[in-house]
Amino acid sequence: MKFVALVAIVPEEREEEAVEVAKKAGAGAVTILHGRSMGLKEKKIFFGLTLEENVAILHFILPRRLSLRVMKALARALDMENTETVSMAYTMPLSHVVGLNVEELHKFEHEIRNLL
Repeated sequence: MKFVALVAIVPEEREEEAVEVAKKAGAGAVTILHGRSMGLKEKKIFFGLTLEENVAILHFILPRRLSLRVMKALARALDMENTETVSMAYTMPLSHVVGLNVEELHKFEHEIRNLL
């Protein structure tokens, strides 16, 4: 089974929604990091305070065949095509993976069988 890393960057306030959407699409465990979005535009300033957009970075390890379904579900649910939102998703191929939970591997096999 070939694996990819699916990374989704979403607004922090939509983190739980994104995790639920991904799980419904077949994703399993996720590692969540928190950060700030820094774009090319100047940050908004309100009473001398800079308003920065906090983001959640969701990191999934998925079988290649399942990753596109999860990515499409996230893109649809979080309106990632809208350039006004602070969200994006991408995948990276993985050549070696160690430490995946056996239960999760069985879940992936079941999900892939359903895809076929």
